Amino acid sequence: MAEARMNTLSVSQLSTLRWDLESDVHAYSQRGFGGIGLYRPKLDDYGVERTIELLSEHSMVATSLSWGGGFTGSDGRPFEDAVSDAVNAVIQAARLRAGTLIVLAGGKNNHIKTHLRRTLCQALVRVAAVASEHGIKLALEPFHPGCGDEWSFVHDLQSTLDIIERVDNPSLGLVLDTYHVGMDRAALRWLPDVAQHIHLVQLGDGRHCPHGEMNRCLLGDGCVPLPELIELLHENGYCGSWEVEVIGEDVELISYDHLLDHTKRYLDHTLGQLC
Repeated sequence: MAEARMNTLSVSQLSTLRWDLESDVHAYSQRGFGGIGLYRPKLDDYGVERTIELLSEHSMVATSLSWGGGFTGSDGRPFEDAVSDAVNAVIQAARLRAGTLIVLAGGKNNHIKTHLRRTLCQALVRVAAVASEHGIKLALEPFHPGCGDEWSFVHDLQSTLDIIERVDNPSLGLVLDTYHVGMDRAALRWLPDVAQHIHLVQLGDGRHCPHGEMNRCLLGDGCVPLPELIELLHENGYCGSWEVEVIGEDVELISYDHLLDHTKRYLDHTLGQLC
C-alpha cells in the first residue's frame, strides 16, 4: 500500500534529465527534498531493486512514476500493448511504494472525439482495477493543447473530470500541472470541483502560453500565478505532494545545481506563507 505523502516537496527527474538516477537522488536529498518523481527510462537504466535501496538510504519517497498510457495508438503501439505496459507500470509503482502513477491519454491519432473517450475509458477501467488491487493511485494528466497534442487529447479540467466520473473508480484521479492549466484564469473556477480528485500537484511556470515544445522557466519567473494557485489548492483541502517539473529552452543553459537551489528557496518561501 502506498504511503501518504503529506506536503512532501519533490522534484520530477525530467527537471534534471541529463543526470542519472543516483545523481538525482543525491542532489535532491542534499537540498532537503523528501520526494522524487521517477521517470521510467531512468528507472529502467538503474533497476527497480537498486532504486528501492537508494531511496531507502536517503529516506526519500517516490511521489510519482511517469508514465503509463498512450492508449489511442498515437505513439504507434497497439491498444493492448499500451494497456499491458500501463499494468506493468502499476506493479512497478507498487514495488516502489510510489504515491501515484501518472497517466497520459495519447494523442488524437485522427480519431473522432467519442471514439477517443471510449477507448481511454476502456483502458482506464482495466488499469484502475489493477491499481485498486495494489493500492496505487492513477493520475490522469491534462495537457495544454499548445504543447501536448501528441501526448494527450485531454486538455482541460472539465474533460478530465468527465473521464474520471465515467470510469468511476476511486483509484483514478488527476495530476494538476500548473504549467498546463495555470495560465487559464477559467481553470481557477474549476479547482473547487476537482480538488477532491487531485492525486498530485506538479508545479511549473512559463513566460508565455505553451506553444510547440514545453518551455518552462524557473518558478516565479513566469506568468503562472503560483502563490494564488497554491493557496487555493490549500484552501480546498489539498495536502499531498508538491512536485516540481522544470524543463525547456528557457532553463536549458541554467545549471541543474542552480535550478534546484532556486526551486528549494522558492518553495520554502511560498509554502511558508501558508503557515
